[in-house]
Order: sequence, then C-alpha cells, then structure tokens
Amino acid sequence: MIDILYNDLNKNVCVCPEGQELTSDFLVNKWINLINPDDREVDRISSLTGISGEFLKAALDEEERARIDKDDNCVMVLMDVPIIEEDPEEDYYTYGTIPMSIIHKDNFLVTVCLRENSVVNDFKFGRVKNVETHKSTRLTFQLLYAVSTKYLYYLRLINKASQRVQSTLEKNMKNNAILEMLDLQKSLVYFSTSISANDAVIEKLNKQNYLKKYDEDQDVIDDAGIENKQAAEMCSIYREIMNGTMEAYGTIISNNVNDIMKFLTALTLVISVPTLIASLFGMNLGGIPWNSSNTPWGFGVVCGISLLLAIISGIFLAKKKMF
Repeated sequence: MIDILYNDLNKNVCVCPEGQELTSDFLVNKWINLINPDDREVDRISSLTGISGEFLKAALDEEERARIDKDDNCVMVLMDVPIIEEDPEEDYYTYGTIPMSIIHKDNFLVTVCLRENSVVNDFKFGRVKNVETHKSTRLTFQLLYAVSTKYLYYLRLINKASQRVQSTLEKNMKNNAILEMLDLQKSLVYFSTSISANDAVIEKLNKQNYLKKYDEDQDVIDDAGIENKQAAEMCSIYREIMNGTMEAYGTIISNNVNDIMKFLTALTLVISVPTLIASLFGMNLGGIPWNSSNTPWGFGVVCGISLLLAIISGIFLAKKKMF
C-alpha cells in the first residue's frame, strides 16, 4: 500500500486520495509511506524517486537490524518500532518490534514498514503537531522522537499488565497467568535489544552529518536521544523486576510441591502402620492372638491397636513438622 502525505494550506497533514496520478514532480517534498509494498509498488516508487529497490526492501525483512546506510546521495535510516501483537487464541496482548526505514534522496522522503504501526498513524491522523513534510530532516528526527516515546508508553502498559498478572498469581497459580508473564518477559527482551540499536542510530545521526541539520532540528534529535535513554533505563528496571518476580514465583511453586510431597509421605507412613497390623493378623497361620472363633471381640482389638499406633505415628510426625 502507498500513502502520500502532505501539508494543506493550514499545515495539517493530509493523505492524497486514491487514484491520484503519481509523478516525480508531484512527489517532491511529500512523504511517501509504503506499507508492506509488493514488487510492483517498489518498482514504481523506485522509478519515480531514483531510490534503489534494495533500500526500499530493506525494512521488509523482520530480522533487519537498526542502522544507517548511505549510497551516493541516498541515506537510509533503519530503526525498530514497537508494535502490539494480538493473538486470537489468547485473551491478552503481547508486544514486539519490527523494522521501519526512512529514506532520503534529493527532495524525496520515503518510509517503509511491513505493517501499519501506531507511530506513523499518529502523524497520519494529526496527533503529532508541527509536522511539515517538506522538512525531511526535521520529520526524521520527529519520527525518532515518536518511536522513543512510544516505547515508553508500551513499557508502562507492560508494567500494568505485569502487576495485574501478579495479583492473579497471588490468588491462584494458574498456568495461563504464568504463560502471560513469560510473554511479557519476552516482550521486554525484544524492547531492550531494539532500544539499544535505536540508541546507536540516534547517536550517529547526532554526531555525524548524514542529514543536513538546522539549529531547530538539533533540539528534536537531542530530545529523541533523551527519551530513548529513558526508555532503555525503564526497560532495564522492568526486566530486573520481572526476572525477580518470576524467580520468586518459581521458588514458591517449588516450595508448594515440596510441602505436598512431604504431606503425602507422612500420610503414607501413617496409613502403612494399620496396613501392616491388618496384614499380620490376616495371615492364615496359627499362633496369632485372638485368631479363634471363640473370640468375637478380636477384630475390635486389632482395629483399636491399629488406630492407636496410627495416632502415635501421626503425633510423632507432627512434632517433626511433617504435617
């Protein structure tokens, strides 16, 4: 899918209607947003802007790392953006990251991503102010800032979800809650790796002149770096807390299993005493007390002895804290 974004007379971001004829002159100073483009769309934009197909397809690889690549007068800034992943089989959200590229060449600006994401949609639907599509460098830094703040927002959601799951686990150790906690832990690992890679990209853009910067642009890239470092610190804190929480619940589960096994062992010992007595008196041999037909109270005596020995065994094991 191809979206062409531009500023109207009131400097609001608008999307060109479908059916608009695309020419090189028309695309100048506009924002070309490609969402999971097919080969035909890639070839079309490549022929209109002069950007190589290799650059346009870089972000379509989910395993592509964040980096800056430059070829002649074409600069590609590749970064990882956070996304929410919905699983129809689960009743909760998980989080991940996908690559998104921002490509500069002459007066053309192109962004490419595998799927729609909330970062671009915030710009597209006017939730970000002071967006000017003809200022490509400023727009790139604004996108980096938006990505960093989006990580902070999703990290807060992960923290709230973690607290909710912990409340559930305190009441009942359900497998679904433990699996949800593991998925949240995995999301933090993805976030931590992506935030670190984005930080390297921001540092390079800040220190080197890959893109022409104006004075007002410097504040935006500085803010993006600050927000990204804050996201990295927050992610690290949440990971440590969640790791400690999972270890604590693992210890609790192990202790519960040990308590159950100890109880069952003690119960087996108590039950084995009357079983042994009943086995001895049930043998078809002579010389067993009260084993004649003239002693009808023999069964009661055996049951009493079994019960007494079972009680004594139970008291002994209880003092040893086996119950």
